[in-house]
Amino acid sequence: MNSPVNVIEVNQDNFDAQVRQRSRVIPVLVDFWAPWCAPCRVLSPILAKLGQEYKGRLVVATIDTDKNQRLALEHRIQSIPAVKLYKNGEVIDEFLGVQPESMIRVLLDRHIERASDRQRAAAATALARGDPDAAERLLGQALAIDPDNQRLHPDLARVLVQRGRFEEAHEIIADLPAPRQLDEDISALRIRIDFARVAHAAPDEAMLRQLIDADPGDCEARYQLSARLIMSDRFEPALEQLMEIIRRDRTYRDDGARKAIVDVFTLLGAQDPLVRRYRALMSSALY
Repeated sequence: MNSPVNVIEVNQDNFDAQVRQRSRVIPVLVDFWAPWCAPCRVLSPILAKLGQEYKGRLVVATIDTDKNQRLALEHRIQSIPAVKLYKNGEVIDEFLGVQPESMIRVLLDRHIERASDRQRAAAATALARGDPDAAERLLGQALAIDPDNQRLHPDLARVLVQRGRFEEAHEIIADLPAPRQLDEDISALRIRIDFARVAHAAPDEAMLRQLIDADPGDCEARYQLSARLIMSDRFEPALEQLMEIIRRDRTYRDDGARKAIVDVFTLLGAQDPLVRRYRALMSSALY
């Protein structure tokens, strides 16, 4: 495979310098290929094109797996083409087989700095000093200039949530490409927006607890309290409130307590001990 000027060939001797060390300065996209691999010949021009387009922000490296079997073994390459993105010395993303250019762009744009990221950083600084007006303005300007920077959408959505503008936050997320909307962080953000809306409309926590003490069957107060607890990352007491709703009234909000528990599981991640525990408790309560 003849390498274009924007693609470097890497071998076992220079891998550490050309990939691991170099990725501490600029991301390196590593393509594991072989001369006999027909799909590799389809993918390589796509990677070369992207390497040229992202020149100065990305290096594309190729590794012939026939000549560099030790590297292929170290990276557990079982089929090719296999592509791994290195940053700061580590693999941060990867894919197998020939993928559409649009999908590869989505992957790269998650990790490669763009000019609009400087405004994103300035917005984060403004938010940290308690200036959401400036943060919103900077992020809005950045999105207008660079609507393809998919890191801007969730940042702006979070600012809008802080300001109680939940529908706008949902609309910002809806502007993302469909594949990005399926990512775990965006799914979690969408869930947080929904819980934030409930918490925003609810009485304060002390009042909600008084309502529940006065009427333990007040499912609405329990649901609102769970939302407030979730927004402050107090997941276990939130799950307890939602479980109590299930025990008392499965029809509340059209099985809303069960759905909310599943959403909390998404926020926590499948391996969290609370998820394992409350999944079992919910199953017992339901069946």
